[in-house]
Amino acid sequence: MILDRIVQHKYEEVVRLKKERPESDLRALIGDIPEPRNFREAIAVGDCSIIAEIKKRSPSKGVMRNIFDPPAIASIYEKNGAVALSVLTDQAFFGGEAVDLVNIRAAVSLPLLRKDFIVDPYQIFETRVIGGDAVLLIARIMEQAILTELKELAESIGICPLVEVHSRDDLDKAVNAGATVIGINNRNLETFTTDLTVSIELAAHVPEGRIVVSESGIATRSDINRLRRAGIRTFLIGETLMTAENMGAKLRELSGDENNDDRN
Repeated sequence: MILDRIVQHKYEEVVRLKKERPESDLRALIGDIPEPRNFREAIAVGDCSIIAEIKKRSPSKGVMRNIFDPPAIASIYEKNGAVALSVLTDQAFFGGEAVDLVNIRAAVSLPLLRKDFIVDPYQIFETRVIGGDAVLLIARIMEQAILTELKELAESIGICPLVEVHSRDDLDKAVNAGATVIGINNRNLETFTTDLTVSIELAAHVPEGRIVVSESGIATRSDINRLRRAGIRTFLIGETLMTAENMGAKLRELSGDENNDDRN
């Protein structure tokens, strides 16, 4: 399965990265880096908060955009109402780079979520060094103890962990880890099919006081309204924006902004 291939490749990648730059070097750099931007606070504002995603390609859809300029895309998103940005940094399967996050941080003031397949504490320290304000932790790909460890490590160095789930078992892991920001992925990472009812059904079981983020498969304002009726107020949207002819206009449409001026 594609998910197994991605995770195996990620373990191998981390081994290589540790040889190129030891974890001790990353730890030493953290003290000189500005404090992270407040991702959790940014995504909790309003009744339709959109985290806009920047990714070049995906295993299921291929290349999203032929002209791919991450800082320029980030600026469009910021001007058109995104509350935060999600940045794919996996190279092998999504065409991203760690340097994309570095360059985006220099171009915008929004908090940045590093979206990757995190499997090792090394990647948490790396996220902080390259300017990530939040990090994606996928419950499905790790045991409970590792998820809890990585979540607590991220928080200890000022990074907000967004714990992603797709099933009740995943959700139980996230809750047991103490996650306060829970992303519900409507995409099955084994088949790459999407179904919005995943968010609707799982959101009903998320304890009070947690922020729920619906991820993947959100294409229209009607989709957002359907999710909002289930009590969800924050949405992570990638493919719909990345493939839109006018990304700024599409973002405003999804957010319900009636102002049709072009801010690209």
